[in-house]
Amino acid sequence: MTVEALRLPASVDELQTLLERELYVADRSLAVSIFLALILQRPLFLEGEAGVGKTEVAKVLAAALRTSLIRLQCYEGLDISHAVYEWNYSRQLLEIRLLETAEALDRESAAHELFTEAFLVKRPLLRAVEQTRQRPPVLLIDEIDRADEEFEGYLLELLSDFQITIPELGTIRAEQPPVVVITSNRTREVHDALKRRCVYAWIDYPDFDKEHRIVSTKVPGLSASLAAQVAAFVQELRTVDLYKAAGISETLDWAAALVALNQDVLEADAINETLGLLLKNQEDIESVRGERIQSILARALARSAGQAGA
Repeated sequence: MTVEALRLPASVDELQTLLERELYVADRSLAVSIFLALILQRPLFLEGEAGVGKTEVAKVLAAALRTSLIRLQCYEGLDISHAVYEWNYSRQLLEIRLLETAEALDRESAAHELFTEAFLVKRPLLRAVEQTRQRPPVLLIDEIDRADEEFEGYLLELLSDFQITIPELGTIRAEQPPVVVITSNRTREVHDALKRRCVYAWIDYPDFDKEHRIVSTKVPGLSASLAAQVAAFVQELRTVDLYKAAGISETLDWAAALVALNQDVLEADAINETLGLLLKNQEDIESVRGERIQSILARALARSAGQAGA
């Protein structure tokens, strides 16, 4: 099967337009990094706090480029059998028993027949390089910092030539390499050798203008005034010393909850009742409830009013 090359954007401006169509708000520096990764055919390495939109980049890229998304979620102990391929041993055993029952078992031929694609379980990395799609996919390697360094070493080799060797079948090469997006929450340092092969970008918490645009774009039914108040409140909340600050995903969930509760104006009671959507740590919730909420809310309302006036 011949794999078509992806139609890539001709400029950073065109890329930003494509991302905006998929409701992703990217600042110029991030858009430049994504564009260069696409044009240079280099993996895109995204670091930042959890919930700032790293994973979403891969999702919207797949949609914008009209191709499929393959996701490998990393975790401690991830190995080749879960990331690349493994043999379906239970099915192979069943096949052997069927051959034995039919008295048709020939050891030499069975050894070849049992190690064919029919008995191969294809994991994300193998599916990303095999030629079974019309276009190269977007391969998302999510939270690489959770995987072990041994897996990092294997990944380094894969990204250099986009080929996988299966001893029983041979070497499978990507005719057109996938678009690779690697994310890290920086729970540990990823080896420099991997980063050197990538276009690197740090995604920080958004400023007020960007967060305002995001919630206005992605939350249906949110009024302009409430969108400004939500963005301002979250901005002020991030200045508080917390175990885990609210990310963009939490902001969107919270804004959607306020719409569901028919809130037109941000009020202390509504905030106290919905804090579990913004903060995911009980100590953080208890530390800001009550009078502290009133103080943060007062600053947020003044800020949103000032932004509206400007």
